Amino acid sequence: MENKLLNISKDKTLFTPGPLTTSRTIKQAMLRDLGSRDKEFIGIITEIRNNLLALCNTKKGKYETILMQGSGTFGVESVISSTVPPEGKILIIINGAYGHRMVKIANYYKIKYLTLEYPENSIPNLKEIKKILIQDKEITNVAVVHCETTTGIINPIKEIGAIVKNAKRKYFVDAMSSFGAVPIDVEKCSIDYIVSSSNKCIEGVPGFSFIIAKTTSIKEIKGYSRSLSLDLYEQWFGLDTNGQFRFTPPTHSLMAFKQALQELKEEGSIVGRAKRYKKNYDVLISGMRKLGFKEYVPTKLQGYIITSFLYPKHPKFSFEKFYSLLNGKNQVIYPGKLSQVDCFRIGNIGRIFEEDVRILLLVIEETLKEMGIKL
Repeated sequence: MENKLLNISKDKTLFTPGPLTTSRTIKQAMLRDLGSRDKEFIGIITEIRNNLLALCNTKKGKYETILMQGSGTFGVESVISSTVPPEGKILIIINGAYGHRMVKIANYYKIKYLTLEYPENSIPNLKEIKKILIQDKEITNVAVVHCETTTGIINPIKEIGAIVKNAKRKYFVDAMSSFGAVPIDVEKCSIDYIVSSSNKCIEGVPGFSFIIAKTTSIKEIKGYSRSLSLDLYEQWFGLDTNGQFRFTPPTHSLMAFKQALQELKEEGSIVGRAKRYKKNYDVLISGMRKLGFKEYVPTKLQGYIITSFLYPKHPKFSFEKFYSLLNGKNQVIYPGKLSQVDCFRIGNIGRIFEEDVRILLLVIEETLKEMGIKL
């Protein structure tokens, strides 16, 4: 485990949902070149694919790992454009901006869809999901976001998965902001496809997304894809046949990710990382409440990944100024993405620790004084 006190860096601390603050050793892992057909590099790909399956409490033969170049959205688009049958229809469960992004993807590919939409600070209604799957026989696929990065709310993917499985539909979970920090058993959750990316809770650098797919499900989708580069079946088939990407892979990102997986293991895997993130969250919430800030999502629905805070009702508060002053002090938070209320977001993930959060809180207190705000 890296000694935090030795990690001297002039970089700003990123309290964002990704890209994140990364360790020095993860950065160092990128300081070499490997060819995409190199035997060592192919070995790294195989190691990463197997290790990701282990994090889901499954193994090859039951599930498969597909690595896809690009950001997390590339992975989401790959699943939606590759797994819905030509005449199929996808039910998209929405309680935030990333559910709406799925709708945009479906529209681009002219895929039929139906939505169930809920307020951004509430979870989906399970009875409604069950009812619509009984009523609409055209629905072939169901999609939901696990941790909606819009607010930080955690959706009940296991309960939804049981409904989808009983209805004999395919189930897709966007676990972009939760994978690696929230335990997910893909088999117990009845998941057919789950997606995350390299630069989230595993604490790698941007460059690729990854999809964990049920083996029987991915074998059914040959020819479904509406895209060449995002064809999920062909990407899996290529990786499984010769261990190589079909097109140029992000070699340096993958080497960094191999190191990130090792550091995750050294921290105690998902349980150990969750413990640190939960501590970051507890310190943040306690400190922000003392400063007078209020969270948007009810505590019982709030995850420990990222938190949305309501703008203070103070005439001198300007988020643009607040953000700029914090940024100037090397503390980077995140704007809100809500449609109904004004919020900003603070993430607890990445290579940050309790002392980093306490520094942020001190800087926020100082910044409020500069702005002439007392909450």
